[in-house]
Amino acid sequence: MKKIITFLLALFIFTEGWSQKQTFAIETIAFYNVENLFDHYNDPNTRDDDRTPEGRDRWTEDIFEKKLTNTAYVIADVARKLTGGPPAIIGLSEVENRYVVERLVETPELKKFNYGIAHFESPDERGIDVCLLYRKSKFTLLRAKTHFLSLFDSDGNRDFTRDQLVVSGLLDNELIYLIVHHWPSRSGGQATSEPKRVAAGELNRQTVDSIRAINPNAKIINMGDFNDDPNNKSVEKVLGAIGDRDKVTENSIFYNPMMTFYKKGIGTSCYRDKWNVLDQVHVSPTLLNESDSNWYFWKAGIFNPSYLFNKKGRYKGYPFRSFAGGKFTGGYSDHFPVYTLLIKKQ
Repeated sequence: MKKIITFLLALFIFTEGWSQKQTFAIETIAFYNVENLFDHYNDPNTRDDDRTPEGRDRWTEDIFEKKLTNTAYVIADVARKLTGGPPAIIGLSEVENRYVVERLVETPELKKFNYGIAHFESPDERGIDVCLLYRKSKFTLLRAKTHFLSLFDSDGNRDFTRDQLVVSGLLDNELIYLIVHHWPSRSGGQATSEPKRVAAGELNRQTVDSIRAINPNAKIINMGDFNDDPNNKSVEKVLGAIGDRDKVTENSIFYNPMMTFYKKGIGTSCYRDKWNVLDQVHVSPTLLNESDSNWYFWKAGIFNPSYLFNKKGRYKGYPFRSFAGGKFTGGYSDHFPVYTLLIKKQ
């Protein structure tokens, strides 16, 4: 049965100044870069040698099982204090294959929530993919497909990266589109690698335009590890994810609520003591319109409870990642999950 959260919503009407009690349904849509969720088997077709028992990281079956447990625990906990349960939908990046995702949803922490899976193998050279998990009791999958990102290196050779996953389905009988990303990394430097993310932003924009050509009122949630901050060219200019809600119009592509966190210095990952908001959730303008009968955007957040921070050592205060110094730390990920909350009046 769908969780119903009741809270007092103060409606300040300047002419009358009154408040009323309103009951809402609330659901979490989240994203999590799980940092190299690999199995312990050697795949001869990908560069996964480090994540094997004989590899650099001594990636054994026991470590794989611990990584599964840690990842599942975080997923089940995202925004739980706000909604009373785990996300209805969560996008993931850095999963190796379908097998690890199937093992993930079968862990004791997640099995009872009956998550379905939308996943495709991508051509990424490291063998990592994106996927989408959805609670079957809350979301009905209608269609899932991938969009290939065509890139070339400086020598003109094909540079393979993650596909962009596009899913449509019914959230409590209302049509929602979701796009899951893991854009090209900053390897080689932010400026040098930026054209690759600009290309990813262009593909993302084309996907949105295609959806809106068919359904002008489409409700779209765009999520992922963009490897750029909210104010970088690929996100703000090329894609068109606007960080100022007051500047969003019905013709805008996305509202980016993660800009608020970026301006406050609150990040999802940390590099050389600088916090970045590489992980983001964007919402289409159609989700900003309050409705008496449909889902709409309430707020976004970064899920960063104390147990996800490193408590000691050189990287104290950083995300408590799974790997450091070539070994498993017992941690979770080098990224924090992000989420948006959708609400609907009851």
